[in-house]
Amino acid sequence: MDGRAGDGMIDRLGLGAASIGNLYREVAEHDAEAVLTAAWDEGVRYYDTAPHYGLGLSERRLGRFLRAKPRDAFRVSTKVGRLLVPNPGARGGTDEANGFVVPDDLTRVYDPSESGVRRSLDTSLERLGLDRVDTLFLHDPDVYDLDEGLRLGLPALAALREEGVVSQIGIGVNSAAAAARAVREGDLDVVMIAGRYTLLEQPALDELLPLCQERGVRVVAVAVFNSGLLASADPARAHYNYGEVPAELLARTERLRQVCSRFGVALPAAAIQYPLRHRAVDTVVVGTARASALRENIRHLQTPVPDDLWAALRDEGLLP
Repeated sequence: MDGRAGDGMIDRLGLGAASIGNLYREVAEHDAEAVLTAAWDEGVRYYDTAPHYGLGLSERRLGRFLRAKPRDAFRVSTKVGRLLVPNPGARGGTDEANGFVVPDDLTRVYDPSESGVRRSLDTSLERLGLDRVDTLFLHDPDVYDLDEGLRLGLPALAALREEGVVSQIGIGVNSAAAAARAVREGDLDVVMIAGRYTLLEQPALDELLPLCQERGVRVVAVAVFNSGLLASADPARAHYNYGEVPAELLARTERLRQVCSRFGVALPAAAIQYPLRHRAVDTVVVGTARASALRENIRHLQTPVPDDLWAALRDEGLLP
């Protein structure tokens, strides 16, 4: 590890657009535009989205915002592996079972095949109103069928990169083991790992991060607050892996908070900076639908964190 994280470099921060896809709650159009405007005004130039996020709502909202911006001034990533198709069982309900408060007129169909990947990218570009995305991720193949996802999806992504359709390819998962397998079996440029290399837990240290460092694969750390647990003023009301927070993690979070407070550092500041201390981690991506929270996250990124804090967390057995 090195000490780069506290330098306030805004180009190491990306905005995750799941929240503006109505993750957990309905977000008004003006609020979605406000958080995107705040990010742009603060200098954020990397935006991550996916068809999964709000059944396309996230991509549409992000696309409307970016259409007025110079294309070479920003980077966008989206994801493939889930096709959106008309929902034959739609009865005027919502997609809240999958975490998004949007009409359930569409449904997700797993399709990591080459034709499915190309079709997914084409429809994403339509929703975004862009002629290209910079990075394309295979999204959550371990949720469905990891063997099939890697066997079909990785070559499909590589073909798009070879054709110059996308610049970089990668995998986006919650499982460090699945990500490590994809790095071993594919020719990836980047890995997006959610929640597995955070101040709260570090399973990505076992194999994934050393492997990425060895092979020159960039790592984008997302869900660095573990679905809000490390950033919430009331952790008992936060989420963990999109569900309730186990009691032992609540207790660990409180111990982390107490150590940080001894050094006058807010827990979210330590949480957003910790992943960037590893040489393999290039970027952190945070998601919010509130402009005020986005600005606060930037302040946390720029907060000086003394080396003694990291040492204290190790001494307490809270960090490896």
